Amino acid sequence: MSVSAFQHPYLSGLVGDDETAEVFSVKAEIDAMLAFEASLARAQAACGLIPREAAELITEVSRVFEPDMAQLRMGTGRDGVVVADLVKQLRRAVEKQAGSTDAATHVHFGATSQDVIDTALVLRLKRACNIFIDRLMSVEAQFAEVDAKYGSRALMGHTRMQAAIEIRVSDRLRAWSEPLTRHRDRLVAIVETGLPVQFGGAAGTLERLGDKAAAVREALAKELQLTDALHWQSQRDRLVDLAGVLTLITGTLGKFGQDVALLAEMGGEIALAGGGGSSAMAHKQNPVAAEALVALARFNAVQVSGMQQSMVHEQERSGAAWTLEWLLLPPMVMATGASLRLAMELVGNIKSIGRA
Repeated sequence: MSVSAFQHPYLSGLVGDDETAEVFSVKAEIDAMLAFEASLARAQAACGLIPREAAELITEVSRVFEPDMAQLRMGTGRDGVVVADLVKQLRRAVEKQAGSTDAATHVHFGATSQDVIDTALVLRLKRACNIFIDRLMSVEAQFAEVDAKYGSRALMGHTRMQAAIEIRVSDRLRAWSEPLTRHRDRLVAIVETGLPVQFGGAAGTLERLGDKAAAVREALAKELQLTDALHWQSQRDRLVDLAGVLTLITGTLGKFGQDVALLAEMGGEIALAGGGGSSAMAHKQNPVAAEALVALARFNAVQVSGMQQSMVHEQERSGAAWTLEWLLLPPMVMATGASLRLAMELVGNIKSIGRA
């Protein structure tokens, strides 16, 4: 079995999501890091720190540059981060294009590895959040369609796993849908103000940029279409906040999946298209998507506690807490993408719900 079910050759058919996986591909990460380097050069040129010709050359080379991946792997094993070797390779490429070392000396000026890695992460998280916002809107619209068709029908309400009193399908749909609207609002707020550029230099002071530090950071944020903010290299609350919202999304969708599985178990109150076949019992249609939603909700609920642990950064930078974050956050994003994909599929497969 592969280490990651999200990118496993066949398990990804259940819990994978191609669109979200692309956001966390190696190409997407390197493209985002190169975008940082090119944008930094342009921002510094605009503020008069480096020659405009150098910024233009760095931008031109960054657009077509393809690093030596084997060297990046070796460099990461040696340095603990990929940026040192990536910048070294980029400088060589700029020097080769220019025919001199002048422009190459301006690559990565005043920045540190964490600036590149964190900003590249934020750029990709912004893409993922926008994907999720669109999908949440789609799921909400699908629930509204189900409500329009079947909302007035009767459904047995259950409290503490026991039959209680009769409710309407609309009541159950509201419990499934309303939290998603709140989660979407949270994601929108994060995209608008909670995803800032990271630019602090060696220890967060941008000491090499002197009195132009704030202006360069503001210009860099504008280039990358991110929020401007003072360095946050040891302040990980924004990322933990995002992880919490991801857990809320998958938790709400897990509740939806659990309810659908229970309705299918009781029989008579929901009819689903699709479903999963059994190798032993040909008559069965297992509620596969519903079960996967429950599993993904529990997965993120476990991972978010690790993200809380990753907030403990010693002094100005922590290699340990940072590495833990790398291990946890991408799978949480993947789980959320898969949950939303499965939810859209499952709501679309509701052919009837409630008693007419």
